[in-house]
Amino acid sequence: MRISEILPEAARALADSGVPEPVRESSSILQFALGRDRVFLFSHPEYELTDEEYSRFDELLGRRRNREPLQYITGRQEFYGLEFLVTPAVLIPRPETEMLVAKGLEILRGLKEPEFAEIGVGSGCISVSILANLPNAKAVGSEISPGALAVAKANAERHSVSGRLELFESDLCEAFGDRRFDMIISNPPYVPASDIDGLQPEVRSFEPHTALTDGGDGLSIVNRIIHDSAAFLKSGGYLLMEIGFSQAERVRSVFDLSIWQNVDILPDFQAIPRMVVACTKR
Repeated sequence: MRISEILPEAARALADSGVPEPVRESSSILQFALGRDRVFLFSHPEYELTDEEYSRFDELLGRRRNREPLQYITGRQEFYGLEFLVTPAVLIPRPETEMLVAKGLEILRGLKEPEFAEIGVGSGCISVSILANLPNAKAVGSEISPGALAVAKANAERHSVSGRLELFESDLCEAFGDRRFDMIISNPPYVPASDIDGLQPEVRSFEPHTALTDGGDGLSIVNRIIHDSAAFLKSGGYLLMEIGFSQAERVRSVFDLSIWQNVDILPDFQAIPRMVVACTKR
């Protein structure tokens, strides 16, 4: 079959399966199957796939029709201008989490030798993005999942920051010892367990639930981070953390104002209170 025949047929199949943006997704799958870019597809509509190419495309299309995320199929996702390796061991990096990176860079820029820690490093997209944009910074990352830790290590090496990122298999702050940081940053599991069934099939059926939810109301790990992180921050150090829809006021109430000052919760691109920014007292 030719490209001009395959793409419309594939888009219809994806649409019938409920996949959003089926035209774009079918094109992305074909690009990946052929090892070609988008320009090739649209400039060579007459190109006829070999049997091997068609078989590979058909297999990948079937996975996407089953609602497996495109990022797990291709093994990659762009985040903050960098391409990251992703596997089913990690959450797929999302645009709203780029806010954490931007705010983290704003806080750390200007410091002579900034050092920060990430709790639940996952794919490494947050720490690696900050380090890639801040050559004088160093970081420590904790992660309870060995599979996720392997992905973070690969991404650190991919973007040449592995010499400045220490990675530990650890629960929350346990690996930090007696160290103190200029900033602690985290995108913790905050989705209430009761909300999981209502998520898109791509999320509820394929992304790791331990990175999505604490199994309860979504706030137990968030609360632990707030309670524990102050002991690992320098005077005037910052905690940056992503939280979920409708959690802002409950999260704000957890902060002990004898320890913390300037507790702000900033909105994301959809005006949802999303990012906690808190500073320890000096």
